[in-house]
Amino acid sequence: MPAVRQPVQRMKAERGLFSYPKYWAECFGPAPFLPMSRKEMDQLGWDSCDIIIVTGDAYIDHPSFGMAVIGRVLESQGFRVGIISQPDWHSKDDFMQLGEPNLFFGVTAGNMDSMINRYTADRKLRHDDAYTPNNEGGKRPDRAVTVYTQRCKEAYKKPVIIGGIEASLRRIAHYDYWSDKVRRSVLFDSKADMLMFGNAERPLLEIAHRFAQGETIAEMQDVRGTAVIRKEPLPEWQGVDSTHVDVIGKIDPIISPYEIIEDKCAVSQEAKSGPEEQAKPIVVQPFTSKTKRRKPWDKTYVLLPPYDMVRAEKTHYAHTSRILHQETNPGCARALAQRHGDRMVWINPPAFPLETEEMDAVFDLPYARVPHPSYGKAKIPAYDMIKTSINIMRGCFGGCTFCSITEHEGRVIQSRSEESILREIEEIKDKVPGFTGVISDLGGPTANMYKLRCKSPKAEQTCRRLSCVWPDICGHLDTDQTPTVELYRKARNVEGVKKVLIASGVRYDLAIEDPNYVRELVTHHVGGYLKIAPEHTEKRPLDKMMKPGMGTYDKFKELFEKYTKEAGKEQFLIPYFISAHPGTEDEDMLNLALWLKERNFKLDQVQNFYPSPMANATTMYHTGKNPIHKVNHKSEQVEVPKGEIHRRLHRAFLRYHDPANWPLLRKTLKEMGKAYLIGNGPKHLVPPEGRNELKGKAQRDYAKRSVNKAFAKGKGTSQPAMTRFSDNQPHNKPGKGKAKPGKAKKHH
Repeated sequence: MPAVRQPVQRMKAERGLFSYPKYWAECFGPAPFLPMSRKEMDQLGWDSCDIIIVTGDAYIDHPSFGMAVIGRVLESQGFRVGIISQPDWHSKDDFMQLGEPNLFFGVTAGNMDSMINRYTADRKLRHDDAYTPNNEGGKRPDRAVTVYTQRCKEAYKKPVIIGGIEASLRRIAHYDYWSDKVRRSVLFDSKADMLMFGNAERPLLEIAHRFAQGETIAEMQDVRGTAVIRKEPLPEWQGVDSTHVDVIGKIDPIISPYEIIEDKCAVSQEAKSGPEEQAKPIVVQPFTSKTKRRKPWDKTYVLLPPYDMVRAEKTHYAHTSRILHQETNPGCARALAQRHGDRMVWINPPAFPLETEEMDAVFDLPYARVPHPSYGKAKIPAYDMIKTSINIMRGCFGGCTFCSITEHEGRVIQSRSEESILREIEEIKDKVPGFTGVISDLGGPTANMYKLRCKSPKAEQTCRRLSCVWPDICGHLDTDQTPTVELYRKARNVEGVKKVLIASGVRYDLAIEDPNYVRELVTHHVGGYLKIAPEHTEKRPLDKMMKPGMGTYDKFKELFEKYTKEAGKEQFLIPYFISAHPGTEDEDMLNLALWLKERNFKLDQVQNFYPSPMANATTMYHTGKNPIHKVNHKSEQVEVPKGEIHRRLHRAFLRYHDPANWPLLRKTLKEMGKAYLIGNGPKHLVPPEGRNELKGKAQRDYAKRSVNKAFAKGKGTSQPAMTRFSDNQPHNKPGKGKAKPGKAKKHH
């Protein structure tokens, strides 16, 4: 019998999520769908909306979609909530279709960052959008939060609160991959009145009820989980200079940015103090309370280097990123302040995580679980993918540097109860059209962190580690996955359920701590293939990713194969890898390619590293510094594969089997002194140049010379020769094999 878990006292919010007196409009009751038109408002008997949510996604009334969760949570408190989905942003007209909200606008780009949604990792425009009816691209603008907010401001003089992952990851000055520059906090660019970061049910309900009581934004500056623009720090808050929290080192001839701050933060004393003094946090305004001893983080803020400094000086940017990631634990986080000119963005400490009962209440709300009827029979790929999946938890303590989940949802795992999850399975059976008996996923950010938290409440409240599992699993972490196993068993025994699959990523370094979990997963919940993400095989990039070594992968693979054989099944483990991640050198990619070749892995899809805002790996990409460790002008320089050619090479190593990549790989192997890896044997990476390849190359060269000659005589096509035939472009489309003799393929 497994040991019974004893309840422990955790960090907790001052009041419950649903403890507020309900707004007067509760008498209208819940709507079948939150209205998207005046006609629907009339049918509900509404003369106006209290709150209007503007979103870049199609409106799907399902708890996997942020706007539906936020809308239903507000509705449960009596507010009348309308949805403006994917409006035409070229004018204010669509933003006026529901009339003026009584309280405020809420703006989100949707479930995805609008830039990541619209552009590939190589900054190429996508022509599809899984969150739009019929997968149609172009239905949302670039930087949707900023554009939508500006249109809301044009439509009505009402407060605008921004949230969702796009706003959350841009709350301070941040590197923007698409423009290749450091941009201001999105609060300044959008001119929004307030930003909410993370899963924002707790701050949102507090703000909504305070608005309903007649308060203004100016009276709600200290709400946890929010950021605002101010001229000065909040009264009675003490400042700490960030360069004393984490010594950055003296960088001449840059002037200290703190000399121009006209508040109670002292000027940096780096030049005057020794290393030992610099290493200590310096409170520049003493506490005055004599009746109650404050904790070091209470009413304390960290003054970050200002926008102009982090834009100009990469070491200060990396230092700022490091401080921000250290101040993410709701139990001990301090507020952050960063100057942008004569004003500052003030970021309050994160909201406290939801309790299990609160999570249950959020997911038990009356979701229709289908797209809004206005879409008719249009297919929405994102909905088709998640319509029978269930979110069982939030948060991730993995801390992978390339991922933004921890920065958005936090490290503390918030789990639902078994009863709530099983009720949702019953709802899926009743509400989802064409349910076949298959639950496509029980998961969240990861598959196997359900109910895993720190065993020490005190340690959980005060810990500032970036990861609970790297470089090793913390001794305080509970790794017993019995609750997940029990949940799986109960879920697959629900009447009418034929199969429960696990599609969320399995954290295999945790899984091997509890082989019973691996047995349960492999025996009952794998649909032929299980995808996991070692991301790389070499220590150098893995350390920059904060991922475990391949020895952990090998142990998991051994358990997977053992339990697969015991179950009498044929199942396969599919590893995922990232190319061009900061800290990866050409030698690392070559070794990874050889590892894949030795095991006969031929990857169909390859993910080039995508620098998303606020991620630690993005800081490495931009600065060449490693914010996992202390940053100064002498700290380790991180090798960063940049530029289209270098990134294409790293991707080519992962797709060593694609003939389109062979010329580039041969050239690179020769330059690396590894020409012995070119050949037709099992230990060779790529074959030598073949007859058909040489013939095709000769014909392409001849065609190029002919076109250039024609242009020299004033003849030829309407395009310049070097646009049609260029040595730095591939002559075959990836995956299409060798070019046929006599036919030069067009370039796109």
